[in-house]
Amino acid sequence: MSQGHIIEVEDLTKRFKSVAAVDGVSFGVEEGEIFGFLGPNGAGKTTTINILCTLLRPTSGRATVCGFDVARQRSQVRHSIGVVFQDPSLDDRLTALDNLKFHAFIYNLPSKMRRQRIEEVLGMVELWERRGSLVKTFSGGMKRRLEIARGLIHFPRVLFLDEPTLGLDPQSRSRIWEYVGRLRKEEGITIFLTTHYMDEAENANRIAVIDHGRIVALDTPEALKRMVGGDIINLKTADDQRAMGEILEKFGIQAQQDGQGLAFEVSNGGEFIPRLVGGLGIEISSVGLRRPTLDDVFLKLTGRELRDSELGGRDIMKAEMRFGPHGRR
Repeated sequence: MSQGHIIEVEDLTKRFKSVAAVDGVSFGVEEGEIFGFLGPNGAGKTTTINILCTLLRPTSGRATVCGFDVARQRSQVRHSIGVVFQDPSLDDRLTALDNLKFHAFIYNLPSKMRRQRIEEVLGMVELWERRGSLVKTFSGGMKRRLEIARGLIHFPRVLFLDEPTLGLDPQSRSRIWEYVGRLRKEEGITIFLTTHYMDEAENANRIAVIDHGRIVALDTPEALKRMVGGDIINLKTADDQRAMGEILEKFGIQAQQDGQGLAFEVSNGGEFIPRLVGGLGIEISSVGLRRPTLDDVFLKLTGRELRDSELGGRDIMKAEMRFGPHGRR
């Protein structure tokens, strides 16, 4: 393992018959960082994560987690990682305590250590007082916090968070991110994150954007936003299709429709807006100016078309129950 890299991916490829879901991907994740992994449906994101979590074998290439090869040393990898799944995977007929006891048992934690660690992780996510409550009585945010606690039970060095706040209210999302920040600070854990919320991606130290099975950009959030280059103009008119043609003809700018009107990039929006208003022969309903966001970067890199679901996705918990952390049937 290279110095400072806790995850290394080299020319990783995964093919499903004639389709390359992952196509020669290479990147490294530094120990202790929050690493964002973003991509539209079908981009190769889930397939890559499943390979790193030892649920899929790569067709070619190499990947290591904590120095262990994901294809040849699956047991060591599984002991080194924790995973918080996108879909709920708790047994809501059990208490919070019983869910964690079962997970600790799977990972062979000694009885004395098991009790101490369960108290630690439940205290960390502020659920110790609810340890005896059935999970089905928990809110969505409480369940997510319990899943984070479960993912930490066996002292992992890397925690995979797959859409950790999907469907949660803003307050619960904020609390989850407080816990993630504390994890990194207090436990020294590396966080590998996927999210559709671009404001959450801002929390990452670096972000890799994958599309059509390939990494199309990898940098800090600020550096990625500089890729967009200028200001973003948002425009609504009486006839957006006609306005798009006039903007191209009169200003040489290709505007795009985004469902709410038109959007396009200019180098100096404050100076351009008066020219735009005076030059368009169409009634303008509204015009706005803003700085680039990660949403703009994401759309610029991956396009605006809807994608089909990705090939190769699996239920990670079912696989773990089937194989266990040792990777045996």
